[in-house]
Amino acid sequence: MAPIPIKPGIYKIHAHIIGPSAVVTATEYAVKNGAPVITDRLNPLPIEQDWIIEPVEPVPGSPYVIRLAHHEAAGQVIAEDKLYVNSVPRGELAKFTFERVIGGVKILSDKGLALRSGHRGAQITLVEPKPEFQETWTLEFVSPLNEE
Repeated sequence: MAPIPIKPGIYKIHAHIIGPSAVVTATEYAVKNGAPVITDRLNPLPIEQDWIIEPVEPVPGSPYVIRLAHHEAAGQVIAEDKLYVNSVPRGELAKFTFERVIGGVKILSDKGLALRSGHRGAQITLVEPKPEFQETWTLEFVSPLNEE
């Protein structure tokens, strides 16, 4: 599949897993590579669940970076095929592309690995892409950039 463009903005990223609705969530406690990124129920405060998705460069076809909307210095990084959030220079943030799949989008790393949510509360991992619902995501547009 060809990558699809994503409108830069603030999003909630919904997982397609069995059980109650779950969204991509930054945890509060850092480990070696940063704070693990998991899927969890919606929180009343969006500080750990609102994400900025924006292109690396302002040119068509550019990959995207994903940062916390309410702590913009912190963004998603990949270590040992797991997803973390950490305050690192922009050039060290993980780069992603998006592909349309049945029921949503697949989020792929620059190495072609797909984000996968095994179950609510589990850390998001990166795996070889397969046509499985645990690798399907829904992007809920919350607001444009610079409007809160």
